[in-house]
Amino acid sequence: QDTLEMCSKEIEFKCVLFALCYFHAVVAERRKFGTQGWNRPYPFNNGDLTISINVLYNYLEANPKVPWDDLRYLFGEIMYGGHITDDWDRRLCRTYLSEYVRAEMLEGEVYLAPGFLIPPSLDYKGYHEYIDDNLPPESPYLYGLHPNAEIGFLTVTSDRLFRTVLEMQPKESDAGGGADKSRFMAYSFQVKSVLDEIIEKLPEPFNMAEIMAKAVDKTPYVVVAFQECERMNILTHEIRRSLKELDLGLKGELTITSDMEELANSLFYDNVPEPWTRYAYPSLLSLGAWYADLLLRIRELEVWTTDFVLPATVWLAGFFNPQSFLTAIMQSMARKNEWPLDKMCLSVEVTKKNREDITAPPREGSYVHGLFMEGARWDIPSGVIADARLKELAPMMPVIFIRAIPVDRMETKNVYECPVYKTRMRGPTYVWTFNLKTKEKAAKWILAGVALLLQV
Repeated sequence: QDTLEMCSKEIEFKCVLFALCYFHAVVAERRKFGTQGWNRPYPFNNGDLTISINVLYNYLEANPKVPWDDLRYLFGEIMYGGHITDDWDRRLCRTYLSEYVRAEMLEGEVYLAPGFLIPPSLDYKGYHEYIDDNLPPESPYLYGLHPNAEIGFLTVTSDRLFRTVLEMQPKESDAGGGADKSRFMAYSFQVKSVLDEIIEKLPEPFNMAEIMAKAVDKTPYVVVAFQECERMNILTHEIRRSLKELDLGLKGELTITSDMEELANSLFYDNVPEPWTRYAYPSLLSLGAWYADLLLRIRELEVWTTDFVLPATVWLAGFFNPQSFLTAIMQSMARKNEWPLDKMCLSVEVTKKNREDITAPPREGSYVHGLFMEGARWDIPSGVIADARLKELAPMMPVIFIRAIPVDRMETKNVYECPVYKTRMRGPTYVWTFNLKTKEKAAKWILAGVALLLQV
């Protein structure tokens, strides 16, 4: 109660103070939704809230009018923003404050959550009663998120739990009893069968000399193909080397080292071995799905490097480095039109077509497929972002037409700047920003954590 009465501008102070407390609860609790909540985890704490209240008091006392912009800047960029290291998280924090702390709140017309109006001026007990009576039950809606966010986060948690239980099962013991022996035999048999299956399907490495001889014109796209083939060779070489070594170890021709033991464990538990991930691309798939995905990527590269004709539609997720392909689109159009590369950006147009409907590549730029949207969905008939459907966690996007344009021709009205990530891990797997059309305010999609993913 003392805090509520300490400021001479009582109405304004109480109003912003309540919004600040709600904001604090939201940013702290949003962490539980994993990367759809925040790209990276941050240590928001009560100290941030206390300091923000002191700043609010000082600024209200010192200014005849409420300095809305200054307050939002101090809370969002300094007090809470001081913890934030990711640009997209900074945008999210800023958007929360622009929704919660604004002049309209003094008329009582600001909703902090669907169905939760900012309260009138009350006393300490009154505020508690107001919250008990009016705050909707806990749900992702209170954070501006879609209910699907909860499904995703609960699925990840249960997956982790089951995997931990599985990995705690004993494989062998020093006692050497009959049951332990048979368990170890089953373990060895399982590892050997996975190992044989991977080696059998692994294609030969790309012959770089042959590929380079085929490409007469070193266009930006050809350079991307070279780089991708080289990286793929490094990865497949490591897979082949480590598996052959383990095979000899299982036969008793080599001493089993700790590295070989870890590799065997990974094969047994369907995990991607750590030494492989060092040379690979970010992925959250289990070993079986990861390997199937790897073979698809190799197949795409084989098709592309036979004649270096750009595929009708490019599988953007199939690259180690999708940025290099997007940059190649800009480079090839810059050369063709004699535009300066630093004054260009990508223009993204979501078509109404699926991958099967596209038979030839566009005259300039490229069609890409294989992207998914998390947090919302793409409405094909109206060509804008729309609310996700329940239990559809990452609906597929139609084919997207990407080309380069001068920056000054960029459409900035009614667009949501949507980050593209390689996996659900978000954060460090950022690829590019695609401007997508929206009829609703961009703020809605920012709070919902809407992003495009290359792999789910």
